[in-house]
Amino acid sequence: MKNFDETDLEILRLLAEDGRRPFNEVASAVDLSAPAVSDRVSKLEEQGIIRQFTIDIDRSQLRRSLPILVTVSTRPECFDIVKQQLTTIPEVEHIYATIGSDLVFYANAPETNPREWILAQFDQTMITEYEVALLTETDRSFTLSGTEFALSCAECGNTVTSEGVVNRVGGKLKQFCCTSCENHFTKRHDRLSPQSES
Repeated sequence: MKNFDETDLEILRLLAEDGRRPFNEVASAVDLSAPAVSDRVSKLEEQGIIRQFTIDIDRSQLRRSLPILVTVSTRPECFDIVKQQLTTIPEVEHIYATIGSDLVFYANAPETNPREWILAQFDQTMITEYEVALLTETDRSFTLSGTEFALSCAECGNTVTSEGVVNRVGGKLKQFCCTSCENHFTKRHDRLSPQSES
């Protein structure tokens, strides 16, 4: 299995700063050719490290709105329902789940009546309490300093080291910490695959 190196981290950092940065510009910064950078990015995508290239929109610039940070405490049985509801609200940009089973989300609420807007988003019987903070400014900081790649085994969840193996299962690239895990995963996939029933 290919070990990820400082060059991969630098490519990630450059693309995180600007996802539209041309590969020849990235290549110049990391002392590689543009095709070599393209190859590395493709491998990072295949490994699931780069999930997608997105556009970062400042919604507050598009309409009059208030940036808010909301912490919601839900009834335990309603946590997943409320979390799913949040993903469907256009004004909600980021959702986080805390270790204490709270949901924290960043949104651009309509300026007219943000309290009314918040209350309209939820079934009040699912929530025990909520707290709202009005944000004065937001900045995004992205750093990979001190980061080490720690891919997880698709079978057991252990860290995949340089001893690990990569295999395409069901059309998707999977990482395994050892051949034993690879065999277990592949056999289970083959057994549960709809094609194996025909």
